[in-house]
Amino acid sequence: MLKWICLSLIVLVLDQWSKIAIDGAMHLYQSIAITPYFNLTYVHNSGAAFSFLSEAGGWQRWFFAVMALSISAVLAVWLYRLKNNETLLAIALSLVLGGAIGNLIDRLVYGYVIDFLDVYYQTWHWPAFNVADMAISLGVFLMLLESFGVGSPSNKVDDE
Repeated sequence: MLKWICLSLIVLVLDQWSKIAIDGAMHLYQSIAITPYFNLTYVHNSGAAFSFLSEAGGWQRWFFAVMALSISAVLAVWLYRLKNNETLLAIALSLVLGGAIGNLIDRLVYGYVIDFLDVYYQTWHWPAFNVADMAISLGVFLMLLESFGVGSPSNKVDDE
């Protein structure tokens, strides 16, 4: 279990470090072109994924904080109960846990989540995101793969 908690901590540290770096180096809404399809754009997200409920009046801060705390507790218990051979699921849960706690810290400290990764094509921009969001998305993707049997020990019986 310790290695999975360490993975969650790595995600958490990278997430918080990147947000502090962006907050210290950029002004709100400032955008820096990195490639033709990617900018660093500093924004605050008081809502959930894709800024869902960002204009809801403030109650969503505590709602999403309680949800993140509850989900983190469930993920930690789930992670603790995994068997040694459930490596892919452990990685997935660790990524989601680290990301959830990273965004939870932002909500509790600032009242919003710091987002800064801006992927776009021409005038269409994907909603800005951060390291925690990437970890959560990758973790959920790995959970889906695991649910389809990827990473599971083979149940084949060899003919003798």
